Amino acid sequence: MSNKWTQQDIPDMTGKVVVVSGANSGLGLESTKALAAKGATVVMACRNVRKAEEAKAEVLETNPAARLDVMALDNASLASVRAFADAFKAKYDRLDILLNNAGLMAIPRALTEDGFEMQLGVNHLAHFALTGQLLDVVTATPKARVHSTSSSAAFMGVINLDDLMGEKSYGRWTAYSQSKLANAAFATELNRRLRAAGHDTIANSSHPGFVMTNLQTNSMVESGTPLGERIFYGLLAPVMAQDISMGVLPQLYASTAPEAKGGVFYGPKTLRIRGYPAEQKCNDALKDADLLKRFWEASEELTGVHYLD
Repeated sequence: MSNKWTQQDIPDMTGKVVVVSGANSGLGLESTKALAAKGATVVMACRNVRKAEEAKAEVLETNPAARLDVMALDNASLASVRAFADAFKAKYDRLDILLNNAGLMAIPRALTEDGFEMQLGVNHLAHFALTGQLLDVVTATPKARVHSTSSSAAFMGVINLDDLMGEKSYGRWTAYSQSKLANAAFATELNRRLRAAGHDTIANSSHPGFVMTNLQTNSMVESGTPLGERIFYGLLAPVMAQDISMGVLPQLYASTAPEAKGGVFYGPKTLRIRGYPAEQKCNDALKDADLLKRFWEASEELTGVHYLD
């Protein structure tokens, strides 16, 4: 890996098709801009179609040649996930990159349409179901990739198989950390299964380091953020956080760089907070084959989506 890999190092993407969930803001929008600039057709998979159309217009202002396709995807609804997958396969016969990026952060306990704890449902289970329903197209596309956007919260996350939905005990940060570890666990186990099945598709994950996006804003609005968090974001973030153009590099590297590996967790090099992308250790849970298998099986049972053994 180059010590200073940037968006300019993304290879030519002409003819390639990319799906970015949560493409209308934050890391998703930055990824959309970068991939479209390299010639990819980017399917902007978003819950709020109006906001997605506004984001599309923003991209087209600076890149009139961008090939963008807005499609509805609500990660809080498995029916919406199914509808998106069906609609995508009716329009496209290849999928080079599935970038599972959409997410929520540290909100009060709520439930998805299907009765899942909201953060686990939106951040992990919807992407698990989406990937499973698109996997036939992904694996039929040479050297395709499935990338899951995680968070540094995964470092201290715990997957609690006895209380996945936080019914016995709920903490908004605990639930967020679990959902972000779930992203990395899914990528790790999916890559193992893809390799075992003989596919050339790879799956990996990343975190952006410390970047201020709409995630923090939504978290504060939804939760009535305590004073300490507001002070942290207001005073320390401007000093510690890196620009989103840097924060997006790990997921772009993992999704596009020819040398990026499957089953690897990427993040910013300097103190795992900022800097250029590098391979990183995430959480010892990713080495627990039994946990990964049991969590995979639980995800299949919850979503009703079954794939690679």
